[in-house]
Amino acid sequence: MPETLSQSQIDELLNRMRSGNVTEPEEEKTKVKEYDFTSPKKFTKDQLKSLNNLYENFCRVASSYLTSILHNVCEINVVDIEEQRYYEFNNALPDNTLVGMVSFKPTQPQYEETTLMLELSTSFGFLAVDRLMGGSGSLYAPNRDYTEIELALLELVLKNIIKYLNDAWNNYFGVTTDLQSIETNGRLLQAFSPQDVVVIVTLELKGEGFSGNANICMAAENLEAIINSFSMKYAHSMRQQDPDREKAKRELIFDYLKQSDLEIAAVLDQCEMDLGDILRLQVNDVVALNRKISDDISVTVEGAPWYTARIGQTDTKKAVKLVDSLLQ
Repeated sequence: MPETLSQSQIDELLNRMRSGNVTEPEEEKTKVKEYDFTSPKKFTKDQLKSLNNLYENFCRVASSYLTSILHNVCEINVVDIEEQRYYEFNNALPDNTLVGMVSFKPTQPQYEETTLMLELSTSFGFLAVDRLMGGSGSLYAPNRDYTEIELALLELVLKNIIKYLNDAWNNYFGVTTDLQSIETNGRLLQAFSPQDVVVIVTLELKGEGFSGNANICMAAENLEAIINSFSMKYAHSMRQQDPDREKAKRELIFDYLKQSDLEIAAVLDQCEMDLGDILRLQVNDVVALNRKISDDISVTVEGAPWYTARIGQTDTKKAVKLVDSLLQ
């Protein structure tokens, strides 16, 4: 049933028609994601979620490393993980880029060695070089290729990042990674066949004064079986936890903690004095406290109050006797 307009709405519509300011309402556009039925997806949401957890662990460690070399707080987050054809990823690369070609070799013999690509923006590469050379860290991207010295510095940075990537993978699945080469021309990259299916992990790099994206491109071949392998492994380990083994592990950790050295102090009282009075203090002067000799005092562990105690003496030594615990 059509909506009935009120008199005020009719008057407003007539006024707009006379003034020529009539605008048609914009139709709401629904977001439609295209799906290619000739190329069905290889990975399920659960598989991509497992991969997402792996790279979130990598981001936490890599962000600490980049913070140290950039002298600026750097955050890395996983933005998206999707699969696509390699030509789609390659066509989206700019002419000038920074790509580390990494060998990705599983330790288990049934999986073949493949190549992993770590792509960073050119501006981020120049930023890293500037900070490593003691520069101010201003974000700029000159219209030129990297020099040999700059490439040597970037090779060191990429090797360290790949080392953390290797550690993140080995927490789930045994692999060996190694930086093979650095490429700076996105149009000449021929790591995979154009029709090969690859998985793209998009990372967001964000810091004070700069932000950008990084991409990790992995071949889908063998990756599906690898993800299933460590997903089933950890799901099985969660179900098969041995209570006695977990208890022994906790007791072992607690035994190591018991050997830790902590500072314990008996605090008689706290008072405030003028600086002039403190400067005039001499040996044998008496400072009056706000506590009686018979009152309980505080005993602290690493500066935190833990017990109340009473001052006393054992043999010829001063001592305190613990009275009550302050821990709830």
